Amino acid sequence: MKYIRTALFAPGNNPKVMAKALASGADAVILDLEDSVPLAAKAGAREQVAQAICDATTSMGLNRPKIIVRANATDTGLLHDDVKAVAVEGLDLLMLPKAETAEEIRNLSDLLENLEVKRQLHGVEIALQIETALGVYRCFELIKASQRVSMTCIGSARDGDLQNDLGCGWSIEGKELLYARSKVLLDSRAAGNVLPLDGVYADLGDEEGLIQDSRLSASLGYAGRTIIHPKQIAAVRDAYGVTARDIAYYKRVVDGFEAMEKSGVAAITIDNKLIDYAMYKQAKRVLEVAVNQS
Repeated sequence: MKYIRTALFAPGNNPKVMAKALASGADAVILDLEDSVPLAAKAGAREQVAQAICDATTSMGLNRPKIIVRANATDTGLLHDDVKAVAVEGLDLLMLPKAETAEEIRNLSDLLENLEVKRQLHGVEIALQIETALGVYRCFELIKASQRVSMTCIGSARDGDLQNDLGCGWSIEGKELLYARSKVLLDSRAAGNVLPLDGVYADLGDEEGLIQDSRLSASLGYAGRTIIHPKQIAAVRDAYGVTARDIAYYKRVVDGFEAMEKSGVAAITIDNKLIDYAMYKQAKRVLEVAVNQS
């Protein structure tokens, strides 16, 4: 999957906002059928989301962002109809909110497979939104429930579902959700080729807080986060990006280590730091991330 630092939410019942989101420059756009859409508008939103996907696929081609649709949770009874409506050419991922059981993920995967065969679609992947205590606890199991799962997104938003379920507080230092964030990150990385995204930072007037929280998230290992407004794109992209200073340093590490390895040496020092195979692999990983983010 293409590296994603910014995944912009857009309400599925607002075609103008969806169109702006798709043209915003975000790495991915999440067309929402869940929390941002009133119950009475959900049926109509399905049709509007499907049309937005078709329009973007036709007009933008390969230049479009990744397109994700957040459906309604399994226990709402709306999920099946959501998926049937939005499984059209151009849909990249289906996001399942409040994911808690392996069975619901397997059922979703089977439904997608059936629709792909009938409609001759390319493979639709699954993104798991982890926003309950049980979801955090079972995260690795949930990821492994289907090979379609390629993304996790923790619900770390202030006053959001996860905070409510845990009964915890929230602070910009992040200590209250540190374990949950770390657990979802660890499970995502341990599971293999799964991209971990952090949740939204809902205070649009607090860019300093957004940057601080994003830097903490990036330091834990998250690839990026979901956002709620295009004005958050630049700050988030910068916070999760590899700095020019780090790129220069890790290039020296790779070049220096490879040169010494050819002469039979597997441990050197660069900038007074020991470099062996472990550090060399880390340098290669960081440079790969930098290339994928460019």
